[in-house]
Amino acid sequence: MISPARESTNTSVATTVSAATLLLIATMGMPSSAKADKAAPKNLVKAMSDYMVAQTAISFSYDSNLEIVTKDGQKLALASSGAVVLNRPDKVRVTRNGGFANAEAVFDGKTLTLLGKNANVYGQVEVTGPIDNLIDELRDKFHRPLPGADLLQSNLYDELMPLVTDAKDLGSGVIGGIECDHVAFRTKEVDWQMWIAQGGHPYPCRYVITSKLVDNGPQYSIQIRDWKTGNEVASDDFTFKNSTNAKKIDLKDLDADELPKIFTPGDAK
Repeated sequence: MISPARESTNTSVATTVSAATLLLIATMGMPSSAKADKAAPKNLVKAMSDYMVAQTAISFSYDSNLEIVTKDGQKLALASSGAVVLNRPDKVRVTRNGGFANAEAVFDGKTLTLLGKNANVYGQVEVTGPIDNLIDELRDKFHRPLPGADLLQSNLYDELMPLVTDAKDLGSGVIGGIECDHVAFRTKEVDWQMWIAQGGHPYPCRYVITSKLVDNGPQYSIQIRDWKTGNEVASDDFTFKNSTNAKKIDLKDLDADELPKIFTPGDAK
């Protein structure tokens, strides 16, 4: 997933809004619940970050959308779903089924395994350090970002806030039946929004990133459900078990991308 603090210009995901709705919003202006206090939305994210980092065991399911913009300006959304199980500081299992790719990533603190289930092949690489380091390695070295990677880091608040130029508290919203605090932030290159569950478990229910460097503002979004922490999280030893007799190949040859081969990345505007 793309990190606002790193100002990624990768193609991302969107919620479709009709032209009539956009006109209505432009006419009405910002909702009255939007607070002028720039500290309030940041404080909500800080409380969420502190809660997230304090959880040593986390699991959730997710639905994501990756929006691409074609050369002729058409937006196309690629949907996928999956699950995450995480034990801090250095163990995580992530699955993603997007139609074009059905993949699983497993990290046991020493070895990262990526399994391409459709082709029944896998690749492995030695990675040391905590989950934060794994996220950086996957993104920067292997170009295979984990879904919702921003939300899994131990320095979540510090990753999201440094480049923020504007912050808004948009009041309440409801995601999957959960009442949330809705906050929005702007940076030079991306805008991002978050819906944070209200109450004693302020986890992120939805996270949306909009690119400002690609024409038509494509978005990436991830929506979280089935949130569990602590003893609620099913046990996992985070070791790769080759139960399907998958063939081992070089990691760079493993095709588990969210973007199918029929699409080729273009340039930012």
